[in-house]
Amino acid sequence: MNESILITGANAGLGKETARQLALKAETKRIILACRNPQKAEIAKKELEESTGKQIFEIMIMDVSDAQSVKKAVSELDGEIDAVILNAGGMGGRTPEKMTPSGMNELASVNTLGHVVLVDELIKEGRIKNVVMLASSEAARGIKKMGMMRPALKTNSTEELASILDGTYFGDKLDPMQAYGHVKYVATLWMSSMARKHPSIKFVSMSPGSTSGTSAADNAPTMVKFMFKYIMMPIVLPLRGMVHKVGKGAARYVDAITNNNYQSGGFYASEESKVVGQVVDQFKIYPVMANPEFQDNAHQALHKFIP
Repeated sequence: MNESILITGANAGLGKETARQLALKAETKRIILACRNPQKAEIAKKELEESTGKQIFEIMIMDVSDAQSVKKAVSELDGEIDAVILNAGGMGGRTPEKMTPSGMNELASVNTLGHVVLVDELIKEGRIKNVVMLASSEAARGIKKMGMMRPALKTNSTEELASILDGTYFGDKLDPMQAYGHVKYVATLWMSSMARKHPSIKFVSMSPGSTSGTSAADNAPTMVKFMFKYIMMPIVLPLRGMVHKVGKGAARYVDAITNNNYQSGGFYASEESKVVGQVVDQFKIYPVMANPEFQDNAHQALHKFIP
């Protein structure tokens, strides 16, 4: 039973809708909205209280692209957490290729850095009781119909996986759409490694599917944002039956932390060549991701960037 739940990126889109759905469950007693912007967090908290009639929401100010911000937030947290939903992320803003102080580029940093630090710190302090869920993506195993190629690395070594995180893997020009899928690939491998390192906690990677109403591309470069927000999501993908509403994406998250059919270390998303509909085991689609050595290499690669 998950009475206390922490959700990153909880002030809008999937994070906010997940908080709303979880608040309606009788067993939920506390939802921590981990957000970067205090003003947006307060607005989200008020709206959630009004829409659910529940006074169970708390705010945690935390920037998932900044390791020190995450450590500070955890140090100020009270009590244990039953479930952690690692939802924050996106296309890396207007400068996804820009290097951050961690040594990662901005795209990798916003999707992985703070989440790894958050989980490490919570485990170190014995705060996580039940489950950690990562918002992965079908892009981690490729979405051919959307032009997002399946990651096909040469060795899946620690060094090669680290090169995805600092951007050198992509050469002189980084395509945010392709890089996003590769970063999610590394993060999903890390989750599987964590499942073996910490067998008392359940680690599940779940894609929300292609979901309308998300803010993933809101701060992306102008052309990427325009294509994603005004052409792909409202026109192209609906015509192809390749998008569902935010409520269905959030429902996948809720199911991931409550349904015992999902195995620790597993990666679950839509059927091959699809981005909505039935959720299936992705290791059967892309067996490379089930390789324990590659998973541990991803764990090591991520920790190269964490002081």
